[in-house]
Amino acid sequence: MRLFRKDLPHGRGIPLVRALGLACVVGLSGCATYSHLPLGEGQGAKDVSQLSVDTSTMPLPALRSHPFDLSHGMDVTDAAILAVANSPDLKVMRDQVGIARAQAFQAGLLPDPQISINQEYLTHPIPGYRTSSAYGISEDITSLLLRSTRKAAANAQADQANLDLLWAEWQTIAQARQLFNQVVSLREQQRQFAAEQVALAPVDGYVRKALQEGNLTFDAASAGLNAYADATKRLSDGTVQLHQAEHDLRVLLGLAPDAPLELIGEPFKASPTPDQVEVALASLPQRRPDLLALQAGYKSQEATLRGAIRAQFPALTFGVDRQSDNSGIPSHGINIGVTLPLFDRNRGNIAIEKATRQQLKDDYENRVLTTRNDIRQLMLDQDTLTKQLEQSQAQSKRLDEARRAAESAWQKGLLDWPTYLSIRANALSADTDYIAARDQQSQQAIALEALLGSTDLQPSSASASKP
Repeated sequence: MRLFRKDLPHGRGIPLVRALGLACVVGLSGCATYSHLPLGEGQGAKDVSQLSVDTSTMPLPALRSHPFDLSHGMDVTDAAILAVANSPDLKVMRDQVGIARAQAFQAGLLPDPQISINQEYLTHPIPGYRTSSAYGISEDITSLLLRSTRKAAANAQADQANLDLLWAEWQTIAQARQLFNQVVSLREQQRQFAAEQVALAPVDGYVRKALQEGNLTFDAASAGLNAYADATKRLSDGTVQLHQAEHDLRVLLGLAPDAPLELIGEPFKASPTPDQVEVALASLPQRRPDLLALQAGYKSQEATLRGAIRAQFPALTFGVDRQSDNSGIPSHGINIGVTLPLFDRNRGNIAIEKATRQQLKDDYENRVLTTRNDIRQLMLDQDTLTKQLEQSQAQSKRLDEARRAAESAWQKGLLDWPTYLSIRANALSADTDYIAARDQQSQQAIALEALLGSTDLQPSSASASKP
């Protein structure tokens, strides 16, 4: 390393100003430049049919092999693909992954050396004396020694952020499936409520006319009056629920508020066998992104703890300098700075990092245990819900037939209106129970697949579906 002094004879050094200029040029040569990034309008996509997605980037094989085409409507898999590609929340998480990668890059950079330049001017000129000067360069040795653990921790944190993103994508897929099912079911339910309102309108008119003519008392007519009012209220309440579900689905898909939702196809169905569940459960810690993210976080904490242990040793800086005193006598030497480990010795940080590592360990083990218990519960619920769905479907079909027969008999004057209303009410209740049972089973299947982290759960061919 060659150092230069201001007071050296001409030809043996460079002036101090030139040394500063050279240092500035070297320092600024690799500087980044600013570019403006304007804010967007947050409009969202309006023409859904024109959207396209590269399915090869999807996190699950089932999505990568699906032909994505919204020109004829959106099925449940299309909704999951679009949610992964266009969800505003996922876009923010991808930005966070970019930040984590930048932090990992920063952690691997070598610390910049420090240059010191100093001049001391005489307050009053004294013959034989001149301005003193000193300049040198030093490096933080401790920072160099901690670089490997700092870089390992940051890289593991970047891996954790990427795995958290993957897990969020899986959760978004499950949420898209649930909202798709919810919107489809609510629309079907609304059609039933609307049909019920239309069918009850003649009965309501008949009861009101009989009441006006004095052929019915208010007590006797209350059931008929309430039937139509109840159908109207259920239709209104269902409309509000449908608007909320459609709103949630549009937000998840990153669509404009007025973007059409032309949903087609059946709701998501899956019915894994116990053997499939056991196979998926055995390799769960090696596949599920949130568990892998916790493992990466634990790995990062291990590196952070090793760095804290290394940091207990004396902090060390090393440098060399060249100087000249007021009498013009030149000298040079080395500078070594050492922190005396008498009181702190980084013991507090070591204790914190150890406690944090223990917390991460317990958090991971608790997550795995909770997942195993949740999967067990969902498997038991699936058996119960399958039986319930079969019973609800059979009951709905029977009461649908009774409703059609009762409607024909009432129109022919062969059935009194209270009995007719009772049959219709029972049939409508059975229909809504069937839709609710189908939704509950579907939600449980979606949750089970998300918890298992498996892409091999095939849709059940035996799943009940009402024609």
